[in-house]
Amino acid sequence: MSGRVAYLNGAYLPEEEAVLPIRDAGVVYGDGVFDTARTFEGRLFRMEEHVERLFESLAYARINCGMSPEEILAATYELVERNEAVRRKGEDNWVTVRVTSGSQVLDGEEPLRRGPSVMIDSIPLPLRARANYFRDGVAAVVPARRRIAPDALSPNAKTNNYINMMIAQREVTAVSPGAWALMCDPLGDLAEGPGSNLFVVKNGVVITPPKTYILAGVSRAVVIELCADLGLELRQEPVSVHAGMAADEAFFTSTSLCACPVVSLNGHVLPGGVPGPVTARIMAAFSDLVGMDYVAQYLQFASNGPVSAGL
Repeated sequence: MSGRVAYLNGAYLPEEEAVLPIRDAGVVYGDGVFDTARTFEGRLFRMEEHVERLFESLAYARINCGMSPEEILAATYELVERNEAVRRKGEDNWVTVRVTSGSQVLDGEEPLRRGPSVMIDSIPLPLRARANYFRDGVAAVVPARRRIAPDALSPNAKTNNYINMMIAQREVTAVSPGAWALMCDPLGDLAEGPGSNLFVVKNGVVITPPKTYILAGVSRAVVIELCADLGLELRQEPVSVHAGMAADEAFFTSTSLCACPVVSLNGHVLPGGVPGPVTARIMAAFSDLVGMDYVAQYLQFASNGPVSAGL
């Protein structure tokens, strides 16, 4: 037993007791949305922005969660406070709010429960599984499978259905264990990884794919702000596979990774180093912003063991 509690439909329960009906539409159809923040020394970072994006995703999915953004925020902060006593020493947590449309309705039968399912949980970050990425860099590999086209499903909504990305990651893992999938958009340009955004650096200019074909992460927005603060030129424009291979440096951003260096693309080692000089400046500024050295937090768990993208 972890000792952690989770929030489920208005109640704070031991994690192992926070369960959904087998006919919940999130289980049956993947019909739901979510958003994930993280803590730094137990403090939530930009939770308001994550909740804002959650409600944008809810609007896209046409799900009414039955709670206001303020109520979701209050429940999330309370959950983090309740779990602070069991947070691992020196570590931090992912904090996820997930909403499904509720129980499947069977013809002529009363549903197991009415209304949406609202869940909030808090689990340890994968510091051990991903520590070596900060020492050695992420090996990025482009899978054959492309990102779902936006006219089929908007990449701007953070939906429960990650199967497109999960299959792409499994495809990459099968041939290159520990590598991170970097999917192309329907036009063949580099888009994003599972739960991560891409930045490349060329001649000191920082470039990231535009929002058209990606889920624009909160950490991506943070890096864009940091580039302005650091006086770095930043462009949001398509990044071809060729441009990625020709880059001096590259890095991924995500809620858990913040900013993490990419060492290679499709086996081609980028010449800038791990991390490259521009990436290092951005990582240091990110640490300053959150008030702790998040890289050191990861590196304390570096080992000779395997790494994992987590899917």
